[in-house]
Amino acid sequence: MRIVAAAAGLAGALALTACSSGGGSGSGSSATPSGTSSAAATATAGSDSSTTSSDALQGSWITTSGGKIVALVVTGKEAGLFETGGAVCSGTAGEEAGMRMIHLTCTNGSKDRGTGMVDSVSKSGMKVTWSGKSGEETYTKAEGGKLPSGLPTASLGQ
Repeated sequence: MRIVAAAAGLAGALALTACSSGGGSGSGSSATPSGTSSAAATATAGSDSSTTSSDALQGSWITTSGGKIVALVVTGKEAGLFETGGAVCSGTAGEEAGMRMIHLTCTNGSKDRGTGMVDSVSKSGMKVTWSGKSGEETYTKAEGGKLPSGLPTASLGQ
């Protein structure tokens, strides 16, 4: 039952995040956790380079790590990460010096996924190597606010 509740909560977070991607510069502000917006604004200031390469990062990406679902959402140059029962992070995603990078600040102070380099990205998957304890993670793209099929969820919440 806890697995279903965790998946439902994550799907709800994805749906809310997807709703906030509709346009203007203020549209994503309600999805940003309080206390982290200044860090995201500071990181965004120096990353106004080409958005063409970072367009491939756009969307909702899901993985499992340590028995928890991890959702990484990229909208424009903003990024958010949500881990069931754990971290809530916000920051930026885009191209820097020819590399696709993700920079996050977490409300709980976690540095496990502070800076990530996107090793590869396709229509259905993305591989990110984080500088923190999380290391290399492979994400599956979630379409339409739904969890992708094939996620190993049997061990979640146990």
